[in-house]
Formats: sequence, structure tokens, C-alpha cells
Amino acid sequence: MTASPATLDRRQVEQMVRQVLRDRLGGASPTYHRAPTDNGGPNPLVVNVSARHVHVRPEDLEVLFGPGAKLTKLKDLYQDGEFATEQTVNIIGPRNRMIPNVRILGPARDYTQVELSYTDGVFLGIDLPLRISGNHEGTPGCILVGSHGALNLQRGVVRAERHVHMSPADLAHFNVADGDIMKLKIDGPCGLVFERVKVREHPKVKLEVHIDTDEGNACHLPSATSMQLIK
Repeated sequence: MTASPATLDRRQVEQMVRQVLRDRLGGASPTYHRAPTDNGGPNPLVVNVSARHVHVRPEDLEVLFGPGAKLTKLKDLYQDGEFATEQTVNIIGPRNRMIPNVRILGPARDYTQVELSYTDGVFLGIDLPLRISGNHEGTPGCILVGSHGALNLQRGVVRAERHVHMSPADLAHFNVADGDIMKLKIDGPCGLVFERVKVREHPKVKLEVHIDTDEGNACHLPSATSMQLIK
């Protein structure tokens, strides 16, 4: 007996395309590679890769997920009070290309911001400015799609400037001030030195450097043998 050719309807094809995009582009909660080392200070130095993610203000959350929507915690992040949520959005750029299932991080903020890597920007067709979180002057926008609706974000899409969170005790140890620039030396098989790591002060923060996915891949952070902040 000869088998008849299989057919796929449009819905099945769309499901397959979405799954391929998920597999190739990710979209899980932010991936953190923790590699503490003894820096002689009051707190261990931790360097983490901050994957693509979104911050939202409450009114935009309701547009995306419906009236009364609240962020639902999926897991805690390294900094106290910060968490990955169960909510994800699809990001659509000017080339009509999409990155699906990008995680929203909580808690809610007073602005909506999309943080992507340089590679993400190339894929979407967005010329990403390098910015510290919250600085949206002259930044591009995108379309965010949630389970309830879509948001035409006019600005707030950035590539996060690499930075280090420090408490007052950490500032004193490294002899730096908020806004200063440091270097991060990564030792290991793919070791390198990151220039222009901006210091960000907060009275109740853990000592932590944030780099993006491209930077974490460049130094292969999981294989790092030691890290050092240099003034």
C-alpha cells in the first residue's frame, strides 16, 4: 500500500516555526553564570551574564496581559528583591523579525525598557545605543506582544552598559565613587579585560558585575578561573 503524502495546515506550520525560534533564540529566564572569587574586600566579587530581558511599568503590563495583571514570580535573582517572572513577551523589530518569549523581570518599574545584546539588535534591525538602565533619551522603540495585547513602545530599547553594583563598603574597599569607570579582568581559557565598567552605588546591593550575553560568550564566563576589578 502506498502511503499518501502528509499535509500540514497553517496552524501546525506556525507552531513549528515558533518552536524553531524558541530553540534557536532562547527566551528562558535570564542565564546567570556565577563565579565568585576572593577579592580581599568585604563581599565576594560575582560576575553574571544578564540575558535579554524586559522591565515594565504597571500600566504597560495591563496592556500586554490584561486589566489588573500583576507580575508573577518564577524565581529569585541574585540581588535581593529582584526576580524573573512567569510572564514573557515577543519582541518585534523594524524588519518584522521576532524574538519570542523574552522574560520580564520584576518588580515593576516606573518605565518600560527592553535590554538586548548587540547580536539581538542586528537580528531585529535595531541600532542599539549603549545606555545605563533608565536613560532612554533618543533610544529606539519596538513592538512588544503579550498574551492579551500589543504595545508599540516608542523608546526604551537599549544595550545595557556593562556595570558593577556596589554598596558603600565596596566603594570604600575599591576606593571608587558612583559613576567611576573600572576594568574587569577575566582569567581563563578565553580570558580578556573588559574596559569601561561603570560603578553604580546602592546602599543595600550585593557586589555584582553585569555583562551581556555577547560579552559572556566572548570570555566564556563559565570557564573563568578568576576575576578582578581594577581601578
